[in-house]
Amino acid sequence: MAGASSIQLHRHGSPRRATAESPVAKAILIAITLVFFALFLFLPLVVVFQEAFSKGLALFVRTFQDSYTQDAIKLTLLVAAIAVPLNTVFGLAAAWSLTRFRFTGRSFLVTLIDLPLWVSPVVGGLIYVLVFGAKGWFGPWLIDHNFRIIFAVPGIVLATVFVTFPFVARGLIPLMEAQGIKEEEAALTLGANGWQIFRRVTLPKIKWGLLYGVILCNARAMGEFGAVSVVSGHIRGKTNTMPLHIEILYNEYQFAAAFAVASLLALLALVTLFIKTYAEWRTEKQLLEAARDQHP
Repeated sequence: MAGASSIQLHRHGSPRRATAESPVAKAILIAITLVFFALFLFLPLVVVFQEAFSKGLALFVRTFQDSYTQDAIKLTLLVAAIAVPLNTVFGLAAAWSLTRFRFTGRSFLVTLIDLPLWVSPVVGGLIYVLVFGAKGWFGPWLIDHNFRIIFAVPGIVLATVFVTFPFVARGLIPLMEAQGIKEEEAALTLGANGWQIFRRVTLPKIKWGLLYGVILCNARAMGEFGAVSVVSGHIRGKTNTMPLHIEILYNEYQFAAAFAVASLLALLALVTLFIKTYAEWRTEKQLLEAARDQHP
């Protein structure tokens, strides 16, 4: 019956959208949302910064003068500086191949890209231990050649690359699919080579989607704990990233120092959130423009 459809009629026959709600229902839903954000987002951030300065500014500054803290920050930045560019190259290549070509196994490849999002990071770390550990597949050979992956920086990089590689690709694939290949084909007919097409046609169209993916990848790389914890060995001053260093400080009851380092990660997260929001808005705008171009 028409009365069961998504369009309802007022007493005077005017249509009303099914998404319309009464003022009371709107107020309740908005209140639930605000309470949720206050309890699970805003309040924890306030607590982190409050505890970071609970022992005074002097202790806060002294925390970052500690050599172990500085080593953890340097290692976190180093790992992100390696993992993010690698995943950017992979994401661009994967998005290009999946949106510009049709081939056998394409759907399976898309599934593999999503795999780190579904597998526990701890499991990801254990995979590398089984492959490169002392008793792993390549462990004895690596030991004989005096090359360490597990409990060293290479293992941390590998684990970080594993847990972060979907972000750039998943940010680009829907955008490039929506934009289509008309402009690339036009450039090709005009004599442009592959690099010129990418640099002058494709890249300007996907730059905000690319930035969106890179930001998410970097945020996850700097904050990753599970996989890195498994492969790092928790060697203080050598293989401890910032999240691992925070755990050690907390377990040693150095709460103010732990929250001081955590406040730096929280600050980076807030900056990332603002940049991500802007990049996401620009990406959605590009998707709408692409949809209008495809269906004028």
